[in-house]
Amino acid sequence: MQCEKTRIYGQSSIGRNAIIADGVCIGYPTADILKKARDSGLELKDMDFKGAVIGDDAVIRSNSTIYMDVEIGNYLRTGHNILIREETRMGNRVLIGTNTIIDGRTKIGNNVSIQGNVYIPLNVSIEDNVFIGPCAVLANDKYPIRTKSDLKGPTLRKGASVGANATILPGVEIGEGAMVAAGALVTKDIPPWKLAIGFPARIKELPEELRTVNAI
Repeated sequence: MQCEKTRIYGQSSIGRNAIIADGVCIGYPTADILKKARDSGLELKDMDFKGAVIGDDAVIRSNSTIYMDVEIGNYLRTGHNILIREETRMGNRVLIGTNTIIDGRTKIGNNVSIQGNVYIPLNVSIEDNVFIGPCAVLANDKYPIRTKSDLKGPTLRKGASVGANATILPGVEIGEGAMVAAGALVTKDIPPWKLAIGFPARIKELPEELRTVNAI
């Protein structure tokens, strides 16, 4: 089901049983495509470019934008007003909360839960069964606009959990099953099945009762 205000660009593909709400854009063109359209005097609907691919049984809520060259598996669920930029690859059963931004060139696995108001920059890797709490921020630039950077984002290994309002600095790896406490500032790698807590975060033992797979 698609609402009248849905806009689908380029060679986009949407799987079966999708529910797409008002004001959703799918396959939105990048700046270079927009420039070509302007320079050639063509309407976007008359241009041939790679759109977005979305699998079966998606639910995409109002005012969300998914750019061209994005590939998403089955059972996507979004909140309202999300943004997914180009060159993002995503597996099955991913939840993306309201107002979350995924700024592109990011890999996201299966059974991932990303809550509202999360910011994910370029070049991030998120493996299967990861949970990211509301208002968490991932970073990819150590010295913004002061020095050149390769913009290396964090890596979140299988089953990691990130609490609300946590901040993870560029290039940091959160190990398999590790937990980042709410409000923590993570400046260095966290080993598998450890707890990062504090500002800046200190590494502690993860309580035995928390040494279990995320129930996503």
